[in-house]
Amino acid sequence: MNTQFTNQQKPTLVNVIAWMTLASGIVNLFWGLGLALTGLLSIIGIICIPIMILPTVLGVFEIIYAAKLMSNPPQTIQPSTTLAILEIVSILVGNVFSVVVGILSLVFYNDLTVRDYFARLNGTLAPAVPLPPASPAPSVEPEPAPVPSEEFPPLEQPFSPEEEPPKE
Repeated sequence: MNTQFTNQQKPTLVNVIAWMTLASGIVNLFWGLGLALTGLLSIIGIICIPIMILPTVLGVFEIIYAAKLMSNPPQTIQPSTTLAILEIVSILVGNVFSVVVGILSLVFYNDLTVRDYFARLNGTLAPAVPLPPASPAPSVEPEPAPVPSEEFPPLEQPFSPEEEPPKE
């Protein structure tokens, strides 16, 4: 790992993502356990326990990811848009807090400082901002003005419909 990079401070948005992911992981952990325990109390819930336990699994992954983001020195890690999308999908089990965290995480991952941080952390070049291609300056010299010659008379203006000459 680059020792120069370990001395640099993390951007604020990376810390915000880490803390939000940790909080969402804890909420998902308890939300999934609560759903599973509630499901055990009903006959239909016993069939649905595999679906109700999914927020718990998501919560565990969120806590692990947040711990990697918070580690000092920083670990090589990619932005986890998959976790953010799964947080948004957790609306299916009624967890609105996780949806908000997922949307904010996706927005923060698109910030230029966060992209640059992850690019430097992983040793890749930062993605360049696409710029429109510059049009090259015309290399053609302007043509000189035509010199009137008697060989070719100048063109006359076309006739308007009222002034048309009679046809022979």
